[in-house]
Amino acid sequence: MTTLAIDDKREFRRLYAPGREPELVEVPRMPFLMVDGTGDPNSAPAFQAAVEALYAASYGLKFTIKRGATGADHVVMPLEGLWSVPGQTGYPDRDADGWRWTLMIRQPDEVTVTMAADAIHDAAVRKPLPAATRLRLEAFEEGPAAQIMHIGPFNEERPTIERLMAFIESQGLEPTGRHHEIYLSDPSRTAPERLRTILRHAVR
Repeated sequence: MTTLAIDDKREFRRLYAPGREPELVEVPRMPFLMVDGTGDPNSAPAFQAAVEALYAASYGLKFTIKRGATGADHVVMPLEGLWSVPGQTGYPDRDADGWRWTLMIRQPDEVTVTMAADAIHDAAVRKPLPAATRLRLEAFEEGPAAQIMHIGPFNEERPTIERLMAFIESQGLEPTGRHHEIYLSDPSRTAPERLRTILRHAVR
């Protein structure tokens, strides 16, 4: 009998399967592998390097846990990104070369600092991954947030983001923190018009 891998997208379904209408959610404290950078994601080499390092270390942790005492098999979670531009609130819609981003992948709760350090080290020595040494394990708690599912190309997010911001205002709230995106689709395997991206913003 085949045992299904543990998939936190199912465990936290409300956070990873929103509808196409804006909604409010409470995002708890969760552990992530993270890496910071700057620049246009479409052209900055550092961006792709960060993605590769994150996935390498995340898969390393997956196999470490599976080989451990519990034998638990976890699905590697999707890539997420926090985005900002200095001096600007909300979605960074200008000066892509100046974008600041934090890329991150949620990790199982049992991942320790030592396990993460070992996985990062292994990722750095297994093949040339210059961004691996900049990875860190960090807890992130977004708290109350508004989110919506965007279906389509990344460069057509603006109308969906405007709907999300209008919803936040209609609830008597205001956005705080950084613009948050969760990439549920692999752009290399999915047609642009079918890409699924969760757009989220913390509120107060």
